[in-house]
Amino acid sequence: MSTSYQDRRKKRHERIRKSIFGNAERPRLAVYRSGKHIYAQAVDDYQNKTLFSFSTTTEKFRKVSSRGCNVESAKKLGELFGAELTKKGIKKIVFDRGGYKYHGRVKALAEALRGTGVEF
Repeated sequence: MSTSYQDRRKKRHERIRKSIFGNAERPRLAVYRSGKHIYAQAVDDYQNKTLFSFSTTTEKFRKVSSRGCNVESAKKLGELFGAELTKKGIKKIVFDRGGYKYHGRVKALAEALRGTGVEF
């Protein structure tokens, strides 16, 4: 029986989430990418709370770039998200790629975050 790409991605994500856990000092950065947008959120898993989120649909991002579905947009999002993290005093994160390959938009987001000084 063949399964869809999204079913396989969800299984990979569940497998990854067994070992990745974020807290207030080192939150988990969860990434989700759709066909049109990229979403990133910093999550404290101990309190089951999203500290803050950022995506290509937010007003701050729309002022910088108009498109949200390419590698350049992912880089911009990583730069803006990294600036927000440092503003909140967060220097280290746990990167949760959401079951996606570390390639393309996910990689561009991660590299831009590293460029802002965030460690993971």
